Amino acid sequence: MSRVAFIGCGNMGSALARAACRSVGPQQVYLANRTQSKAQVLAQELGCHVAQDNIQAVNQADYIFLCVKPHLLASVLAQLAPALEASSPKVLISVAAGVTLDTLRSFLPLKAQDIPLLRLMPNTCVEIGQGMSALCAAPNTPEPHIQAVKDILSRSGRVDLIEESHMDAFTSVAGCGPAFVYPFLEALADGGVMVGLPRKQAMEYAAQTLLGAAAMVLQTGQHPGALKDAVCSPGGSTIAGVAALEENGLRHAAIQAVLAAYQKNTQLGKQ
Repeated sequence: MSRVAFIGCGNMGSALARAACRSVGPQQVYLANRTQSKAQVLAQELGCHVAQDNIQAVNQADYIFLCVKPHLLASVLAQLAPALEASSPKVLISVAAGVTLDTLRSFLPLKAQDIPLLRLMPNTCVEIGQGMSALCAAPNTPEPHIQAVKDILSRSGRVDLIEESHMDAFTSVAGCGPAFVYPFLEALADGGVMVGLPRKQAMEYAAQTLLGAAAMVLQTGQHPGALKDAVCSPGGSTIAGVAALEENGLRHAAIQAVLAAYQKNTQLGKQ
């Protein structure tokens, strides 16, 4: 059974730790955080271990998830150098947005240059097991390590192995996407309130409708356009609503949101 450490217990680190505890069991999970009390609170909730510091976390685990801000990654890896050089082989998984595998390897000490490296980009929905994550691996990473990381993430939602060159594009759609969906969901509920529904029910109806529509796409494999057509009766209320969405630029706004996020992602990767 793989032992897993999470260095950094912010929003994403905490979400991934929850998923790992569901997949490999809390007894295999170790948490480390700059503010140890934060790791202690999360560990108490999940029933997993708290490492005294980052080095102890590395020593205890086989797979280390680096859930720190991109600008902190170099200093964290410098701190971990003695453990990475002296201990049994480890696998590092970076969750730092915009930091390429080549850059990540440049932060490693000379004696740890052969450590298998992977990049992971999850979205926040991994916390409830409904996430969409992208995983890419450095060349020559042994397949068993890639599969082990997939297994650790198996209770986080869907995980797709992609080329690193697609990581910024993935992030623009799936990583940023929940923040694009929530305003739409809220707007649907606002519309429901405008036509007389109580706020609580309007929000529930809107959320379940989005959940069900997304599941229809994934489970049936049908094109969203075909599924849309199946709901629209000739001269009916649904096609009138679809026409209002088109008139007010829903598609254009969604496409522009992804493009804006992509441009920002590529800029962040150059910093």
